[in-house]
Amino acid sequence: MATEKLGWGIIGCGVIAPFHAQAVAQAANAELRAVYDIVEEKAQKVGAEYNVPYVTDIAELLAREDVQVVSICTPSGLHAEQAIAAAEAGKHILCEKPLDITLEKMDAMIEAAAANNVKLAGVFQKRSAPAVHRTRQAVRNGKLGKLVLGDCCQKWYRSHEYYASGDWRASWEMDGGGALMNQGVHAVDLLLWIMGGVARVSAYCRRLVRNIEVEDTAVAILEFTNGALGVLEATTSVTPGYDCRLEIHGDAGTIKLQGEEIVAWDIEGEAQEAVEDEARGAAADPTALDTAGHRRHVEDLCEAIIQDREPQIPGNEARKAVEVIKAIYLSSRQGGATVELPLSYEDDGPGIYPSQVIPKW
Repeated sequence: MATEKLGWGIIGCGVIAPFHAQAVAQAANAELRAVYDIVEEKAQKVGAEYNVPYVTDIAELLAREDVQVVSICTPSGLHAEQAIAAAEAGKHILCEKPLDITLEKMDAMIEAAAANNVKLAGVFQKRSAPAVHRTRQAVRNGKLGKLVLGDCCQKWYRSHEYYASGDWRASWEMDGGGALMNQGVHAVDLLLWIMGGVARVSAYCRRLVRNIEVEDTAVAILEFTNGALGVLEATTSVTPGYDCRLEIHGDAGTIKLQGEEIVAWDIEGEAQEAVEDEARGAAADPTALDTAGHRRHVEDLCEAIIQDREPQIPGNEARKAVEVIKAIYLSSRQGGATVELPLSYEDDGPGIYPSQVIPKW
C-alpha cells in the first residue's frame, strides 16, 4: 500500500528554508509543492532547486489546493500573522522556533489553529535526538531519584557578519531577543522538557561584544516547579563556540549531555552507553545542521494529521520556552529581581536596558 503523501508549502526562503525543503524531500509521507518569499530572487532560487513553483504572494500559496501543510520559516516576529492566515486557509502548520516573540501573539496563533481545526506544531529538532529521549525517559522513570539540579550551558558563536545578514536579526521587533530568543530557545526547551516547568527566575542579560539591540550574553538562576534548582547560560559571543551542555543531577545519579551525545551516565548499577545522533551541531555556524531532526518533525506532523492526533510538539508546548525567556528578560529589566511564572501580557516586554550600548566594532 502506497504511503499517503501530504502536499507541503514553505513560507519564507531564507537560511532555514532549505532544511525544511530537504526534510520534506526525505520524508516518506510528504511532498513539496510550492514555496513563497516576498523577495522573488529567494523564492525563485529555492523553487528551482527543488523543482517546484514559487510565488511572491502568500495568499497565492495558501490558496493552492495541492498544499495541505506549510512550514513557516520567516523572521520570528511574523510567525503569528502568517500562522493565523494559514490556519484560516485550512492549512496545517509547522512553525520554526520561536513560535513567536510575544505571549499574546503565540496565544492568538494557537487559538486560530484550534478554531480552524488544523494542527500547529513547533520546531525543536533537538528533542528528537535519541540521547535526549533516553535522558528524559531516565528522569521520568525516576532513575536519578529526586531531581536536585538542572543546568544548561549554550556557549555559541555568531559573527558580526551573521547579525548584519538581515535587518530583522538581533532586533526586538522581529527577532524578539538575541542569544536567548534566537539560539538559546533550543536549550531552554530541552531543559524544560527534561526537568519540568519553571516556577521563578532571576537573571541578567547583557550586550558584551556585539553591536546589536538585543543581548549577546545571558545568565539565569531557575527554580523548577518540582523544587529543583538550575543555572542557564547562553551566549553567541564566545570564540570559537561549543556544543550545548546539559547536566541533570538527582540524589541517585547524574546524566550529562554534550550536543546530542551522552557523555556521562552515572547511575548506580547501570553501565554508561554512548548514544549519538546523526545531526551536526551549529555552535559556530548556523548552517551546520543536519536535516534529521526536521525530517522527524515533518513525518510526525503528517502522521498527526492522518491519525488526527496532536503532534509531538503542539503550539502550547512550543510556547513554554518562550515564556521562560520572557521571564528572564523581565528579571533583567528589573535588575535581577525574582520573577514568578506564569507571566501576564503586561509583563511581556523586551530584555536589557535600552540605554546599555557598546562601541561599534
